[in-house]
Amino acid sequence: MKIGLFSLNRAVGESPHETSSSHVEGSYWLVRRALSMVKVVDTRESPHFLLSPKKDRMDPAEERRHSKKQKDHCNMLGFVADSQYGVPRRCACGGRIIDEVRGKEDYDSLPGKRFFTCVNYEDDGLHYRHPWVVGVQEEIKRLSKRLDEAEQVMKGVWKLNKRIEDLEVSTGYNPV
Repeated sequence: MKIGLFSLNRAVGESPHETSSSHVEGSYWLVRRALSMVKVVDTRESPHFLLSPKKDRMDPAEERRHSKKQKDHCNMLGFVADSQYGVPRRCACGGRIIDEVRGKEDYDSLPGKRFFTCVNYEDDGLHYRHPWVVGVQEEIKRLSKRLDEAEQVMKGVWKLNKRIEDLEVSTGYNPV
């Protein structure tokens, strides 16, 4: 876009070849300031068209579909994060879990660290890569709680058997 004889990038003092995200965020306000000082021929309301490759606004139906997809994706990230407890049996994507051992690497402070990892692992938050030690600790905690509950049931059964014997003696009931 040209403003007079200068390009907009030169008007705000930036390189037209810079593409980093901080450049885009920082240049947005510089673009707004430059557009407010200079009369621009373009009739669009905001300078967002300068930063995005899409020229036209999104169709309302397409925008709803896109926002639903984004919401579903965010929900799925939460579900996967909440389900990472103990030793995983299957990944949220349905893939099987493998026992991965990290190799000796220069930047690694813990060589040989183990992970429960999905076969289809990608670092997008939708697959499991759970540290082995944490998974085993959580599983031991879960099994200890289950053992305590089983002990309580066994004590309850013993108390009920004792109560039944006392009632049989007091009523004179004699099972054959």
